[in-house]
Amino acid sequence: MKVAVFQYPIVWADVKANVNAAVGRIAAVAGKADIALLPEMFSTGFCVDHPELAEPIDGWTISTLQQTADTCDIAIAGSFICEDGGTLYNRGFFLRPHAEPTFQDKRHMYAHGGEDLFFTPGTKRNIIEYKGVKMLMLICYDLRFPVWARNVYGDDYDLILVCANWPEARINFWDVLIQARAVENQCLIVAANIVGDDGRGEHYNGHSVAYDTRLKELLEFPDDSEGTRIAEFSIPSLHHFREVLPQWKDMDRDLLR
Repeated sequence: MKVAVFQYPIVWADVKANVNAAVGRIAAVAGKADIALLPEMFSTGFCVDHPELAEPIDGWTISTLQQTADTCDIAIAGSFICEDGGTLYNRGFFLRPHAEPTFQDKRHMYAHGGEDLFFTPGTKRNIIEYKGVKMLMLICYDLRFPVWARNVYGDDYDLILVCANWPEARINFWDVLIQARAVENQCLIVAANIVGDDGRGEHYNGHSVAYDTRLKELLEFPDDSEGTRIAEFSIPSLHHFREVLPQWKDMDRDLLR
């Protein structure tokens, strides 16, 4: 499984510019990766107080990305501002080529940034399956909450996809939490963050990364750098590792009820 990770600045509140930029980046990795991982709210930036930027799941943004997935034969993941039945969500998407999409609403609203004032948290955790690989999507702040990410039976999923707008001021937490989620769930993980400055005065320095379950770093970006990297994961190696060290069997499942 090969995942292309895009680390770049987002143009604040400019849907057209951001979607067109994403399409160009995705087209550049066609035939080289199975999945293209975009940042959180890739089409707007973390514009939590701009409800006018919300779109339905059949709106221009998702329709354009689905067409790109079909044309480039690549799955595309990320999140956007979604309006559904009059309610706003920070909605993750996984778009397969020529197939039905899977959506995952962000569970934990970042109150410090005002997200809870405009968005509704998700209530259901969806497992994504693509090319024989099972995946869980975490959207930025979700990364802090291990129970939501718990790989309860050891094979609920193989890979965590993380899309984020995680600022430099708290990047040390990001670095630790990415590794923690991989270790405690005996899984692979890949995370896409942005760089640059947003319309709220926050600076982002990236640190997009990928690890295997032994915490071998599969890709990295220098601080504040823009670009694309591709992480290649070995699913058979992951399953072998779980068999040799079946730590998942010792899970405190009774405490998760």
